[in-house]
Amino acid sequence: MTLMDCILLTLLNTVVCIALPKLLSIITAKPKSTAPSQSAINSQESNAEIRGVMDAA
Repeated sequence: MTLMDCILLTLLNTVVCIALPKLLSIITAKPKSTAPSQSAINSQESNAEIRGVMDAA
């Protein structure tokens, strides 16, 4: 291998190592929805129940 080949492979490897994790995180990211989730509604009810238990203690 010549010096030029080594330099090109090093640059290519650097670009791939930087770009690939970002690309994978974009692909695997969950889409954000604008509607409120069901878990947010449940958590409000859960907080009320926890307060009741804390007051009884």
